[in-house]
Amino acid sequence: MPDELLRYRTEFPILSRTAYLISNSLGAMPCGVEDSLHTELWNTRGVRAWEEEWWMLAAQVGDEIGALFNAPQGSVACLQNVTTCQATVASCFDFSGRRNKVVYTDLNFPSVMYLWEAQRLRGARVEMVRNDDSINVNTERLLAAIDEETLIVPISHVIFRSAFIQNVEAIVEKAHRVGAYVLLDSFQATGTVPFDVQKLDVDFCTGGVLKWLCGGPGTAYLYVRPDLAKKLEPTFTGWNSHENPFGFEIGATRYAPTIYRFTQGAPNIPALKVAQPGLKIIAEAGVESIREKSKRQTALLIAMADRHGWRVNTPRDPERRGGTVSIDMPNAQQVCAELLKREVLVDYRPKAGVRFSPHFYNTDEELTKGIAAAEEILSEMKVGP
Repeated sequence: MPDELLRYRTEFPILSRTAYLISNSLGAMPCGVEDSLHTELWNTRGVRAWEEEWWMLAAQVGDEIGALFNAPQGSVACLQNVTTCQATVASCFDFSGRRNKVVYTDLNFPSVMYLWEAQRLRGARVEMVRNDDSINVNTERLLAAIDEETLIVPISHVIFRSAFIQNVEAIVEKAHRVGAYVLLDSFQATGTVPFDVQKLDVDFCTGGVLKWLCGGPGTAYLYVRPDLAKKLEPTFTGWNSHENPFGFEIGATRYAPTIYRFTQGAPNIPALKVAQPGLKIIAEAGVESIREKSKRQTALLIAMADRHGWRVNTPRDPERRGGTVSIDMPNAQQVCAELLKREVLVDYRPKAGVRFSPHFYNTDEELTKGIAAAEEILSEMKVGP
């Protein structure tokens, strides 16, 4: 059966030069990015660019991102990175009371851990749930840690090392039952694993566009459940979050009634423009179609790794597996370095191995090429399975 998604290959110039299997780290750049960066508006309209496009751009891009996971219009803010998004959420809460516990697992993305660990200085009690391995989250252990003193549960939707997809529904149910919030980091899901923030009933969702959304660095997103957004007052704030930013009022913030209350200073216009071509392609290709191809290609990678006797640090159940296959062959870090020299673009992570991350624009032949190149490198090293 023809692979209809391969019609988008011509949109990504780097695919003609490399086996690009690293979309979990940085998506391939669409052709349209160069056109998006043209500065004609700034050049011809000058400061008027703010009122004619720039000031509304963050909300527009937020809606384009939110449409991929069924967020209501006006519920997604654009910030510069996920740490900033999560810091904005943290600033909404007071950790001085009895309900001051933050619960997450040791498989969360480390930079997010650093942010929540720092909240100890504000009175937070942080409980990091340990797992038995670097692949699977022990959901029952996590659920047991969420109690009536828990304030927020920041979790990774898809684990970055192993691509394990968490049981978000069970975590949300337990957290809400005891009065806690859930902050879902969907960086490794959005664009390759379909989900619906309204059906999941998460309170917050963060992520960025530079990976599976092919949007480049500098644009992250923060979804806040609309009914909750009206009540929260972040203390990490700025003029953009004020109800009347151009009134230049002195004193305390009067919060904007829109999602802009969760933003700070002026938006990163070049990054927002760069994000739009990839978002358009992903929306047109369809995340459901991307997911079906991803499940098939990740299964193919696992089968090839098994034939070589290499350890696979990724779930074998396709319903619990995201878009990455982590293969821990011998000398994995050195193999990764050699693959990069041979134009097979992958990456290495400790306790994972070499991460192969095919996306909708990849061919099966590129997967075969990547595995064959790894086998050849190991043969040259004279290292067996």
